[in-house]
Amino acid sequence: MSTFKSLHILNYRIWFIGALVSNIGTWMQRTAQDWLVFDHLTDQDAGAMGITMALQLGPQLFLAPVAGLVADRYSRKQLLVMTQSVMALLSTGLGILVVIGAGQLWHVYCFALLLGLVSALDAPVRQTFVSELVRDDYLSNAVALNSASFNVARMIGPAVAGLLTVAVGPGWVFLINTVTFLAMLLSLWRIPTASLRQLPRAAPGKGRIREGLRYVRFRPDIVVVLVAVFIVGTLGLNFVLFIAAMVGTEFGLDASAFGLMNSIMAIGSVTGALLSAGRGKPRLRMIFGAAAAFGVTSGLAALAPDYFWFGVALVPVGLFAITMMTSANGYVQTTTDPVMRGRVMALYMAIFMGGTPIGAPLVGWVANVAGPRWSLTVAAASGIAAALIGMVWIIRARQLRLTFNRRARGLRLFSVVSTLGDTANGAARDQKPDDAVER
Repeated sequence: MSTFKSLHILNYRIWFIGALVSNIGTWMQRTAQDWLVFDHLTDQDAGAMGITMALQLGPQLFLAPVAGLVADRYSRKQLLVMTQSVMALLSTGLGILVVIGAGQLWHVYCFALLLGLVSALDAPVRQTFVSELVRDDYLSNAVALNSASFNVARMIGPAVAGLLTVAVGPGWVFLINTVTFLAMLLSLWRIPTASLRQLPRAAPGKGRIREGLRYVRFRPDIVVVLVAVFIVGTLGLNFVLFIAAMVGTEFGLDASAFGLMNSIMAIGSVTGALLSAGRGKPRLRMIFGAAAAFGVTSGLAALAPDYFWFGVALVPVGLFAITMMTSANGYVQTTTDPVMRGRVMALYMAIFMGGTPIGAPLVGWVANVAGPRWSLTVAAASGIAAALIGMVWIIRARQLRLTFNRRARGLRLFSVVSTLGDTANGAARDQKPDDAVER
């Protein structure tokens, strides 16, 4: 099946299994950490959760240029072994503090910041390592399957973490996550270095970071994707915060219900990732269309009258959020020169994750002051805004206009044509990535 074609490649299959186990552990820790802050160390303070998220994700914004250059310059496999080992040690340290009863809020803040520093280096390396496992024509499929793995873990991890947090406490969940890092390290050990694709490396010398920024500057299609990703990533994808506030404050339920809601939303996320894997090349219209749908469904989730209907609404929210992000990720990777891929993806991850230090505290403040439903309304507005920006750019770049045909019937009375000579249905032209508008 075309949806799973990358799994026919041995190296990618080994990587996929290791990443899946590690991702499950990561989601277990995230869920336990968020509930530890929200319910154990504070009196259901969504603002404190926002600060924790900001500290963990903020380093992406500041270290992106250096992390991207490192990913383009050095062995990605060796870098992953280093980052995964350090993150395992951090999980162990926080777990021990919480288990022995010494954990305090400032401890969580410190470990979140340290984990964020290591993750800032790990993210672009992990994203671009896939290109060494599969051919370029398999890359968009491999990226989508990575997203599916991440969201299958998101479906399993929070539910398990919710039950374990209630049964044995969050500290033991952190220690279990330490064990799951071994799966990733084992998979890296099983992949022979000689079997990896030899891709161009960034040359040594000064100006390599500026070179990556200059490359993006002259790719307006990538710029508009990054703008949309920043808006939605900053204000719309604070799912843990939204769900915790709705479950704990609005519906008055506990950690097991919180974990279950995360898993329910992951059903939609996995579906979105698998649909993206089967589509082939990602297109701009899919990115911005999914952003609009994410905005609409987030608005419906904000109006959910009870716990059951909130869970139902989260499924399409997860589907369209992951469809947008997987398509954006695949588009940027597949249209970027291999020698620039690490730096461009580091910028992508910085914009995607680095907006959280701004958005998470803001959305947490909205949840505390105006209520959880208004924080979801902010997410809805971010999706609509990103879609409008993208659609306006496409219309201007392709010089689209609406025409009226008196002889036609029904919806055929109106059609969209391009003054650049494209067909009315907006089919993609054969053009260079630098000129890409409709992909």
